Amino acid sequence: MERHNISNTYKASLRDSPLSSVRIRTAAGDPRRGWLTAGGQTVPVALGRGGVKANKREGDGGTPRGTFRPLQLWWRADRHPRPRTFLPVRAIGPHDAWCEDPLSRHYNQPVRLDRDRGGDRLKRDDHLYDFVVEIDHNSSPRIAGRGSAVFLHLARENFSPTAGCVSMRKSAMLQLLQRLGPDTRIVIE
Repeated sequence: MERHNISNTYKASLRDSPLSSVRIRTAAGDPRRGWLTAGGQTVPVALGRGGVKANKREGDGGTPRGTFRPLQLWWRADRHPRPRTFLPVRAIGPHDAWCEDPLSRHYNQPVRLDRDRGGDRLKRDDHLYDFVVEIDHNSSPRIAGRGSAVFLHLARENFSPTAGCVSMRKSAMLQLLQRLGPDTRIVIE
């Protein structure tokens, strides 16, 4: 009986710790679809309309190939309770956006929308950005034109391609968030 309890405790502690890595690979026959494998589970994902690209460029629709780290979770507090995660969490406000202008000094960074500054609005009418995991793609150093606003976020109903992000169903996102931490490696192949 003691051995069984140790085993259950071990399994519970594994579930209660961040994942060391998450793997994302393209699906056979469709470079705009893929599979995310984490913690022994595999779920379908939508990828960029340009497939996975080793040499990501702004506007190419490609999902960048490489190894990245999650930086923080942005979430719609007005729509969902705060999810459980090991990541820093920030509620999305009405003026939160992401700068996609390679000529801006704020390129590939969060910005506040105002009369003089545009960007990819994070507070959307649809549900794609209800949960947004910011990753460290093109962040240190930021190189103009190498791609911006590459996130993990929610998928459209039909899993149509993204502009370069990785998207998934809400249930898969919530499960992933429970095990995602700042040291988790996100490997996109």
